[in-house]
Amino acid sequence: MTLHERAQKVFPPVAGRYTKFGIVKGEGSYVYAEDGQKLLDFASGVAVCNVGHNNPAVVKAAVEQINRLIHGGHNVVYYEPYVALAEKLVALTGGDTMVYFSNSGAEANEGCFKLAKYVSKRPALISFKGSFHGRTFGTISITGSSAAYRKNYEGLMPSVYFAEYPYCYRCPWREKYGQCDMACLKQFDEIFKNLVDPEMVAAIIMEPVAGEGGYIVPPREFITALRHLCDQQGIYLILDEVQTGMGRTGTMFAFEQFDVRPDIFSSAKALGSGFPISAVIGKADIMKRWPSGAHGGTFGGNPVACAAALATIDLLENGLLDNAAKAGDYLKGRLNGLKEKYSDAIGDVRGLGLMVAAEFADKDKTPKGELVHKVLDYCYAHGLILIPCGTYKHVIRFIAPTTVTRAELDEALAILDAGIRDGLST
Repeated sequence: MTLHERAQKVFPPVAGRYTKFGIVKGEGSYVYAEDGQKLLDFASGVAVCNVGHNNPAVVKAAVEQINRLIHGGHNVVYYEPYVALAEKLVALTGGDTMVYFSNSGAEANEGCFKLAKYVSKRPALISFKGSFHGRTFGTISITGSSAAYRKNYEGLMPSVYFAEYPYCYRCPWREKYGQCDMACLKQFDEIFKNLVDPEMVAAIIMEPVAGEGGYIVPPREFITALRHLCDQQGIYLILDEVQTGMGRTGTMFAFEQFDVRPDIFSSAKALGSGFPISAVIGKADIMKRWPSGAHGGTFGGNPVACAAALATIDLLENGLLDNAAKAGDYLKGRLNGLKEKYSDAIGDVRGLGLMVAAEFADKDKTPKGELVHKVLDYCYAHGLILIPCGTYKHVIRFIAPTTVTRAELDEALAILDAGIRDGLST
């Protein structure tokens, strides 16, 4: 009996999967299935294994820490990797920040807006349509990528408002980037006039590159203007760096790509290279106003996870960030070649670093979700793991590890090419 078959007897259907593979080993860009199949993994555990599966440096750091201390309890005692990781993150983010550790991305995002609400004493939050911030009660309240995440959980956290994400390929105002008047920014005038007074808004929370919504890269000038807007209105800018952080976009954090600093941001997923850890990182003058007892948890900042995170950051700083940027440029170039080859199937190629997507649509921009389904099935059958995103699951996202080689990218692109050809013929 396969792992998939055994799983059906013990897990509820809510624990969904993209594939039916049972995996017994991971190494670098590859995972190995229980039947012996070798699979090129361009999902990377959904952007968790950014330095590759079971990176030896991460494994070494974790094992050494296991032999010293597995759990101390950050609300009871201090321990070296816990303090050292916070010191490292502060140094990486300007030297004027402070850090609170949690376990998951959703937990960190919830911590971010709890902090903003507590310090500002304002009740409202503004999020974006197409966003994904987590599955807790609070984070599904600010998630706008699927009604399925919210179904049967209403009513949710109150005082949440949604803006349109700056999605230039599918501009809600049918404008063309470079020839528009930035209606995506002007929408806040209407929101503040018709829905919520800016003096009631604690924070605007945004993914610097939309993940679940379609790997959408916003215009640089939008992020710059949003920062200015928040400063004008006394609103905290929160950036959700759960998926975009830890080298995914070719810099340690995606906000570096836009030359903008958030007031508060979250980090998770790849921070621990598979060990559960997340962080709320905020400007020190904000964090110092979050008193003892206002937030907490038991497992945040686990010693083993902190040791793994320190090893992860060291790897990224010593060559992998550069590789992510170069490999991402190569991948986008090759995908743009496929876009020209299949001009009635691929409508857009976009991304930063190794956070890259191909949106499948015809020349009228009609989403081709069924074609994506066929392409992914072909890829799975031929040794390549990719996963979809976008409202209609019509976008294929490429989440190769920062250790990826050009030969591995070529291997994946050859399978993808054949999969598109096969999908169009059936």
